[in-house]
Order: sequence, then structure tokens, then C-alpha cells
Amino acid sequence: MARVALVTGGTRGIGAAISIALKNAGYKVAANYAGNDEAANKFKA
Repeated sequence: MARVALVTGGTRGIGAAISIALKNAGYKVAANYAGNDEAANKFKA
């Protein structure tokens, strides 16, 4: 079974670091954000 993580505020700062660490550990990561489209687009690239 695939491991999936949802990270709130996962595109900047500590949330981004957690998202990256989980991805590197083999998780499928979904990260949400509020209001900063530019940071979110940079994060998903």
C-alpha cells in the first residue's frame, strides 16, 4: 500500500522541508497553501 501524507502549509518554510523529507522517504505528498501562488508554483517544480 502506498504511503500518502498531507502537509498543511507545505510549500514554504518548515512545511516545505517536511514535504521534501517525506517525499525522499517514499511518501506521495500532497501539500496545500494559502494565497501565495508564486511560492506554490516554485515548490511543485
